[in-house]
Amino acid sequence: MDRSVDPVVTSYRSPALDLPGAVPPPDDSIDPGVPWHYGDPHAEQRALVDGRGAVDLSNRGVVTVAGPDRLTWLHSLTTQRLDTLAPGESTTALILDPHGHVEHEMHVVDDGTTTWLTVEPGTTSALVAYLDSMRFMLRVQVADVTDDWAVVWQPVRSIDDAHVTWLVPPDVAGLGFTEAGSDRGGDASKYLDHRPEVLVGREVLVPRGQLVEVLGDARSGTWALEALRIAAAVPRVGAETDHRTLPHEVGWVGPAVHLSKGCYRGQEAVARVHNMGSPPRRLALLHLDGGAEALPRHGDPVVAGEREVGWVGSAARHYEFGPIATAVLKRTVAPDAALIVRSDVDIAATQEVVITPGTPSR
Repeated sequence: MDRSVDPVVTSYRSPALDLPGAVPPPDDSIDPGVPWHYGDPHAEQRALVDGRGAVDLSNRGVVTVAGPDRLTWLHSLTTQRLDTLAPGESTTALILDPHGHVEHEMHVVDDGTTTWLTVEPGTTSALVAYLDSMRFMLRVQVADVTDDWAVVWQPVRSIDDAHVTWLVPPDVAGLGFTEAGSDRGGDASKYLDHRPEVLVGREVLVPRGQLVEVLGDARSGTWALEALRIAAAVPRVGAETDHRTLPHEVGWVGPAVHLSKGCYRGQEAVARVHNMGSPPRRLALLHLDGGAEALPRHGDPVVAGEREVGWVGSAARHYEFGPIATAVLKRTVAPDAALIVRSDVDIAATQEVVITPGTPSR
């Protein structure tokens, strides 16, 4: 299966790759151009869990939206309630296609005069083109500022007074739930009432010339951060999504989708699935047989018996749990089903439910 967002084919190379011990990512990485690890991925994971270190995410795209109409305009285009976003407050929002399928996930923070968006590597041009096509006569200015600003992940959840800061949603950090309203189908808890693990952190936006300085001496690579993300079953566009992904399937209803806000592209499909049943697929966490030497790849099929029932999103070696993977499964797969991941070799897997199976949509 091809990623819905291909790994970036670009000449970008982070200056952090010249730091001692920095190892570049493999060619098929979803995070190209930044350090994969610095020699000890398990120790780097433990450091992040302990609240130490920083991760270079300078391959992420950075977009700004300025102008007095920016928040009401973004509110009308996205799944999130943004019209009342206060200065310094951050949230997550999606842009959907007309059928409710996920196109973009945006980490959003407003500083009082400008709204900052960080997005997956390789998606910036498409996002800016779409936003520009929707400006009409409104007082907004959209700019790709990726060449000037870099993203650094830090394993703490507080605002950095010196930098624009996006905080992971409380749902992800184990601090409660994002206020997301409700509809006739209930609230967001019908999909996910807890995560397998928590992921505590923030993104800070720094001038590119200060990237290495802000990373500091206690650094972790993207391998470590990805392992923690996968353990918490936090989705990424292009990893846990394809061209048919609905927000309900991967746990974005709540953190990124407000159920009580008005019209936006794809809203009818979101409401229909929410009010009339459950989505056809669901995100799960797989605990893989530790005897397999290699991890499965994105898109590898998951089978129950002889029936293909899903596909792998992301896989990693976790410092505590061993080999794990996210998978997008058919809703009808029993939580206790014996699963096999078909990769270079067959890998036995047990399933940890993330998104509640629910009831069929009508």
